Parts: sequence; structure tokens; C-alpha cells
Amino acid sequence: MIVCVCHRISDREIARHARAGLSFDEIQLELGVATQCGCCEQTARELADQCCSAHPVAALHNTVHDGAEHPLAAL
Repeated sequence: MIVCVCHRISDREIARHARAGLSFDEIQLELGVATQCGCCEQTARELADQCCSAHPVAALHNTVHDGAEHPLAAL
């Protein structure tokens, strides 16, 4: 999907740069996204935040702990 119509920047391009560790400001400088009319800035920022490597995705495990109580059970 094209996010930035002015520069023809897709969501895939933004996501690829964000996963490589670039911040939104760096992506903006590199690709030119949200530098002309600005209509795409909010969408581009949200997309970069979702894909940013600085926000690790929690791993979900469905394992049994050898009879031990689950670490979050006390909460």
C-alpha cells in the first residue's frame, strides 16, 4: 500500500527501514516520507513505531514449568 503519495513510498519500504533500526526521523530523511504535503505523517509514524526494532515483540510460550508455579501467578 502506498503511504506517501507525493514520493510513492509504500508501507513495505517504511517497515523495512524501521526493522533495520532506523527511527522515523531517519526514515523521513532517507525516503522523503512526510516531507511534502504531510498528509501521510501520522500513518508513517505509526507504521515505523509498530515495526521499530527498539520495541521488541514479546515471545509467547506455551510450556509447562516442571511443576513450578508460573512466575506471574503471584501477581
